[in-house]
Amino acid sequence: MSSSAAGPHSDDDADGPAAIGAGQRLDKWLWFVRVIKTRTQAAGLVTDGKVRVNRIRVEKPSQTVRPGDVVTVSVRGHIRVLKMISGGQRRGPPPEARLLYEDLTPPPPPGADRNGGATRSGVREPGEGRPTKRDRRLLDRLRDRGD
Repeated sequence: MSSSAAGPHSDDDADGPAAIGAGQRLDKWLWFVRVIKTRTQAAGLVTDGKVRVNRIRVEKPSQTVRPGDVVTVSVRGHIRVLKMISGGQRRGPPPEARLLYEDLTPPPPPGADRNGGATRSGVREPGEGRPTKRDRRLLDRLRDRGD
């Protein structure tokens, strides 16, 4: 038997370099490009209906994505639009992950703050510290007037 004969583990090359151009599981690709921290969370995004491929909602994490597909993901209230350039072999560092996609997410409108333009009453910027007793009274008065 030659060394090139298919052995019991011949499917191990399915995720190798030859398969990268062919396509990849959606949950695995989302994890490789660092959209989400774990592959389980990536699968959860898909099953929750927060992922679309080419404008069609995907319900199965095993959906195959191919280079050229546009993936729209809603993560923590932010929508990201990513065009798949290639599949990955591993979950590498962020600079390596950026080579796997092109970010088509539109920029936020001018003048929008970090909350996407929505300002909420009583929300303090990070680093402002805890409200003083006077600040708390003012906030309480403001909230009572709003009712």
